[in-house]
This record gives sequence, C-alpha cells and structure tokens, in this order.
Amino acid sequence: MANFLSFSGTVTAINDFIIGSNDPMSGCYKLFTLENPNGLIVNFVIEPGTYFVDHVLVKVGDQVTGFYDANLPVPLIYPPQYRAVVIAKNRPDQFVDVDYFDQQLVNSKGNLKLNLSRQTKIVLENGQAFTKYPANRDLIVVYNFTTKSIPAQTTPSQVIVMC
Repeated sequence: MANFLSFSGTVTAINDFIIGSNDPMSGCYKLFTLENPNGLIVNFVIEPGTYFVDHVLVKVGDQVTGFYDANLPVPLIYPPQYRAVVIAKNRPDQFVDVDYFDQQLVNSKGNLKLNLSRQTKIVLENGQAFTKYPANRDLIVVYNFTTKSIPAQTTPSQVIVMC
C-alpha cells in the first residue's frame, strides 16, 4: 500500500530530467523545483504517468502541491527528489487529497471521510467512468469544503480512482 505524502510550494524551475544518453524517452520527463514559504526546497520528477488534477499546465511561479509515495526509495541528496504521483495547482476554492480510502471511505490518516452524492464525478485517471464503489482504493479526491467534525466530512466534486 502506498503512503502518500505531499509538499506545497511555488514552482521556481522546470527543467528536462535526463534519464540516459540517447534515451527515446528524452524530453518526456521533467524536474519541477518547488520552494515553500519557509525556504524548504523539493524537486519532483514528473513522469509521463504523473496525474495532473484538472489536467492543468504548470509554469514557473505557480503554487502547486506534489503528492508522492513515501514508501519508494529516494536518492540521499539535497534538495530531496521525489517521483510525483499527483500534481495539483493550488486554488483557494479547491482542496485535493491523495490517499487510501477504506470501506467507509475514510482516508488512511483518519482525518477525512467522503460522502458521495449523485453529483460526485467518479472517474479513472484516463477520464472514463468508474462504475464500482470506490472504497478500499487509492483515490485522488477533489473537494471544496469540509465539516469541522472528526474526521472532517466532505461531499467531493470529483473522485479519481487510481488503478
């Protein structure tokens, strides 16, 4: 099971990430450098399979949150370098959570519960409809507000199922 963590900051650089010389995938990988308000810096490797919420185009100066699997090995370098699983452009009217949600649709941290409605769009990463109940899966959840209960509850606008 993945252990999703996140880092938010301003994109300060976007560069090609070189895998090897004469690689046919040359240009398909990017390196995003993010800096948060405390001056902490993180590099995210953007792969062809990295999911961008709302399929946004990210540029230098944008405020984003990168989600990564903390169980994967990382090089011991500074700044830290993680393989981005999901990138979300920060918006004041939208929140994103990437996590494993159990049978009751509570995330693994126990701080968010989903209440699905008929208006909740449930799709696969490729945009196709997901027709099963999305419990016991890794999900990308897009929502606008939560209750102040423990766990916080929300009716998401969109749930993206990560198969």
